[in-house]
Amino acid sequence: MEEKIAGIGSRIQHAKFGQGVITGVRLTSYLITFMEAGTHEVMQDDTQLEIIDAEEISSEIETLSEVEKSLLGILRKWAQMQEVVPLGDRWKDGLMILKPGDKNLQPKEIPIDAFFHKIVMVRDRLRVLEQNINSNSKLSVEDKVNLQQYITRCYGSLTTFNILFKNKEHQFIGEKGKTD
Repeated sequence: MEEKIAGIGSRIQHAKFGQGVITGVRLTSYLITFMEAGTHEVMQDDTQLEIIDAEEISSEIETLSEVEKSLLGILRKWAQMQEVVPLGDRWKDGLMILKPGDKNLQPKEIPIDAFFHKIVMVRDRLRVLEQNINSNSKLSVEDKVNLQQYITRCYGSLTTFNILFKNKEHQFIGEKGKTD
């Protein structure tokens, strides 16, 4: 790794923890949030650490508003990356068969893994849409709330597919499941 210190928002690759983003810079270490391994403190001179896309380190103390803007930028930058969401063990290598009511028509077979991947992509795109709505400065609070309600209803419609998810925290939650 180079001598140069990377700033908050820098994208990194670590041999042990995978890809991540620097969320804090200390005197001799980085606080890094990894896509799959969570948040870890890593020494700046760690030989397993590679900076993929460096952001300049700020010499000024950032305000909360600037940190929020930085995090939104990071989320948008990483929006193209998908979180690894495991399929329930009982569905692995399974096959979904769509059988038409008309006996003259052929049934359609779809690997459950491929179908599950499409469901996860829809969920991820809804999350990005939700982030874009929440961070949009041109929408009124009322407009944001109205659009949020539509997204929540979409999540509710997709709860049927929760049976496919291995981990409960990845499942869809509709209006009835929301707690304030």
